[in-house]
Amino acid sequence: MAKGNKIATSLILVFMLSLLIFASIAESRILGAKSTPECDTVVGVESGDTCFDIAQKFQLTTDFFNSINPNIDCNELFVGQWVCVDGTA
Repeated sequence: MAKGNKIATSLILVFMLSLLIFASIAESRILGAKSTPECDTVVGVESGDTCFDIAQKFQLTTDFFNSINPNIDCNELFVGQWVCVDGTA
């Protein structure tokens, strides 16, 4: 009967270690994930606007402008396109 207890204990130990490893991996992915930017104010692109122009107009650095507009392609702006000019990255 002692042999059966050793096997059961070993299986429980393997299961617990596997669970611990899985939890550690999942937590590191959650902590390492980038947050989604939140936008508080948007403006529509006007004729002739560039990302740089809009960033200057609202006193933003280009890095911050890009961080709150991660899906904007500055080479493909179009009139009426909404861009974020205030928020958190």
